[in-house]
Amino acid sequence: MTRPVVILALLALALLAVSGGCTDTGPERTVLTVVPAGSLLAPLEEIEAAFESRHPEIDVHIEGHGSIQAVRQVTDLERAIDVVAVADASLIPDMMYIPMSEGEGNYTDWYLPFAENEIVIAYTDRSAGADEITAENWYRVLARPDVRVGFSNPMLDACGYRALMVTALAGEHYGEPGLFEAIIGGAFDPPLVPARAEGITTIALPERMRPADEKVAIRDGSIYLLSLLDAGGIDYAFEYRSVAEEHGLRWIDLPPEINLGSAAHADDYRKVHVTLGFERFRSIGSERIGQPIVYAVTIPTNAPHPDEAQMFVDFLLDTFREGRAGWPVPVGEEPDAAIAYHATD
Repeated sequence: MTRPVVILALLALALLAVSGGCTDTGPERTVLTVVPAGSLLAPLEEIEAAFESRHPEIDVHIEGHGSIQAVRQVTDLERAIDVVAVADASLIPDMMYIPMSEGEGNYTDWYLPFAENEIVIAYTDRSAGADEITAENWYRVLARPDVRVGFSNPMLDACGYRALMVTALAGEHYGEPGLFEAIIGGAFDPPLVPARAEGITTIALPERMRPADEKVAIRDGSIYLLSLLDAGGIDYAFEYRSVAEEHGLRWIDLPPEINLGSAAHADDYRKVHVTLGFERFRSIGSERIGQPIVYAVTIPTNAPHPDEAQMFVDFLLDTFREGRAGWPVPVGEEPDAAIAYHATD
């Protein structure tokens, strides 16, 4: 066989291989976009893998944000999102039970609570005061001028405004009226000073949360504080208990009267309000009221793949009911413990 003939034969074989590959691509997968709160990223990565193994025709894309930012992907940025899961259930009725800018109806009219959590003080062996901090003296350690404290941006993330609530509640609980300013408020210019009237403590925030000194550090989401904590950029961080546990951190459990994790103390929590400082986005629920931490999930009315989204939500609920270490705890042990709340409720 001559050289030109050999070359032609090889080219023919290559064309056959390419054409064979082109005709064997299989069906295109449905891309399901899920936007959760950052503290749900680790659990949802596990859920994503398990769900896709059962439903290979669906490609789940997980995109974490602070809870307020997660909702805004739908309401203000008008992205095509299939599932929204937040760390504060009240954000969904406050920010999504409103008319869509285009189309009929609200962005959603329902949500399902599925998990609970509590705030802890997370730290490492290298944190200043790590060898002496306890559940009894933690607030005194954090109030020291040379101890650096981190929390997430309250404008974007539920854990951020909860850090402020916990600190304000701690001042009342321990009988330390200047505690909030010592731990957080004094690091801003002008200082953040809680106002108290008719039994309610209100913390009004400026439009931009920019600390004036190194006492306090702020990141967009609570999980972004972890690298800062690990690197020694801060000594302590206000975190969800599940996040501290999942990442192998040391932490201080706070009294149920202030940790936002006890339904029995809901009346105490409601005595603290945080007023967010900006009104740039039409759907912002600017006043956040202290309450027990409850996670919730919903499917936007304009979700591009509502049937697949419902399959994913059902799978998420079933998986969370199992209860796993390092995850927010399920809302209840019974299968029907997660109740759907609708706009008319």
